[in-house]
Formats: sequence, C-alpha cells, structure tokens
Amino acid sequence: MIEEKKRQAELELPRDCTFSPEDWRILAGYWYPVAAADEIKDQPVAVKLLDMKLVCYRSGDKVVIARDLCFHRGAPLSKGWVENGEIVCPYHGFRYSCEGKCTAVPAHPSAKISPKLKLIVYPAVERYGLIWTCLGGSPEQIPSFPAWEDPDYINILIPSFDIAGSSGRQMEGFLDVSHFAYVHTATFGDRNNTEVPQYKVWREGETELVAEYWSTVSNYGKGQDNPAPEGFQWLREFRVFAPFAASLTVYFPDEGRLKILNCASPVSARYTRLFCPISRNFDKSAPVEDTIKFNLQVFQEDAEMVESQTPEDLPLDLQAEAHIPADRTSIAYRQLLSSLGLGQNYTS
Repeated sequence: MIEEKKRQAELELPRDCTFSPEDWRILAGYWYPVAAADEIKDQPVAVKLLDMKLVCYRSGDKVVIARDLCFHRGAPLSKGWVENGEIVCPYHGFRYSCEGKCTAVPAHPSAKISPKLKLIVYPAVERYGLIWTCLGGSPEQIPSFPAWEDPDYINILIPSFDIAGSSGRQMEGFLDVSHFAYVHTATFGDRNNTEVPQYKVWREGETELVAEYWSTVSNYGKGQDNPAPEGFQWLREFRVFAPFAASLTVYFPDEGRLKILNCASPVSARYTRLFCPISRNFDKSAPVEDTIKFNLQVFQEDAEMVESQTPEDLPLDLQAEAHIPADRTSIAYRQLLSSLGLGQNYTS
C-alpha cells in the first residue's frame, strides 16, 4: 500500500500541465535526457521534463534527480546548495540525503523528523555524455548508441539547443528527407537535387522503426572539401526509439561513418530541449568547434520550421494532414506514437 501511494505521488500531474492526463502518464513511462553530464556538479541545477520541475546534482559519485520541491513550505531546492553530499533547502535549511530522506531540521535539532519530509527521487543514469531520467519509474530503456563506446570513433556532444516547438514536430523534421533542398541550403542542401527516391521503412519490435534512404545528396557541408566520387550514393539509416529519440548513421566514402543521436526532450507540450551526441570514425583531427558550429546551424534551420508549423502539435490522425510518398517515415512514426496509446489530438 505504501509503495502504491508513493508510485501514485510520483505520477501526479505537474501544476499547469500542458499535456492531457492520459498522454502525460504514457510519456512519463519513457526515459529522456535532461542535462549534459558535465553541467551537473555538486551544486543543484534546475531542469524541467514533461512540465515537472526537477533538481539535479551530484552527491559524491552519484547523480541525484528529484522533484524540485521541499515539502515543508514548497521552496525550490534548486535555489539551495549541496553540503557533504546532502542538498540543503534555501528557506529553512532542511537537509536531504541522496535517497531523499530528510536528515536535519535546524529549527528543532533534537526532534523526531516527520516521514512526510522526504523528497520524490527519480532514477538517474549517465550515458553518452548525458543525464537521463524517467518520471514513471519504468525499467531503464535508453536508446542504443554503441558508437559512443567504440574506440574507433571520436565523440562530440553538441550543446543543448532549445526549440519553442513540440518534440514530435522536431522528431518528424529530423526524420524527413525531402526538406534538405529547401531548409538546409546554407549548410548541405542542394536546390538542384530535390527528388526523393523510393526507400524502405519497417518496424522492429513495439517501439522502434528503421528507415534506409539512398540518394546523391551529399552530407559534406557547404565550403568543405567533398572527396566523394561523382554520383556517389549516400546511405542514411534512421532508427527511431519511441517516443522522441532517433539515431542516424550516414555512410561516407571509404568506410566513413557519421552517427548522430537526436534526443528531443519534452520540456512541455510545445517546448523542446534537443540533445545530440555525435560520433564519427573519420576526420578525427578536425576541429571539434567546426562540427559544433555546423550542427548548431542545422538545428537553427530546422527550428525555424518547427517553431512556425501549424498545428503546433503533431497530428496522429493521418487524415489531418496531406502526405506524399517521401513522407513514408513520417507516417510510420505517427503510427508508432499512436500504438503507444497517445491521443489522436496528441500534444507532443
């Protein structure tokens, strides 16, 4: 009974929730990144996921993620500090262990501490240079990105990027292959190469999609040397991890591989924080700053579309918007989200 009450408290909707209750509870069962690992030190950092205000900090070698709330008088713990591995409330000095237990009430140092004075703590996993959590207490289900651990690859973590748009719309844009020639003309797109050849999409398991797309659209940026032979066929292999993550492997000439993990973390229904670990097995001595600059420019190009789309939410009803053959991955992605139980008027 106690554990059930604890679980219900953890699944209580946040104030001013921008999702429907049904969609929120479904989405709360998945894992999302909330911060870059090197940003989380021994002082508290405020983050938000699915409208839930959280505090994140390190207690020794352990990462702690908890509701950003002291149950005494509702003060945000992110405005406090960490001392001897315990987080201290800035309002009345209450202290909490990394397990969430209140260990000190300074106003009454000898009194017994009420069991109500306990933080709601969420699981925390550090992977791919990111801190991940899940609000619904589900077993760890973090997207696969094995290149990050492969010694043949170099790893680059692009700074997190905020988008005033829905995670579903951002994800669909990442998977879209027909916008390159129009949205990304300043980075890698070519207005003279617009045709989208037929490509394959298939489901793997209950929560994954795979798409293989071959084309002559180069992945080298504008102004970069392009050693690809004339007519080189570029393979882009997408793998979707529901609800809001996808990896992309780009097959370069001479066995070169570029691997990107697109993680759209839903801050709210219409606000997204994008995290993007990148690994590649070529150009290992190239300046990391150039890769970061290029990808941030690509993100900005996409964000201008995502932030201006109408409706702001991603319609799961396939009759709500028109489709073309190039949208095969997008259609499969919407069907995948529907299969999770999300509503047809789903707000990302």
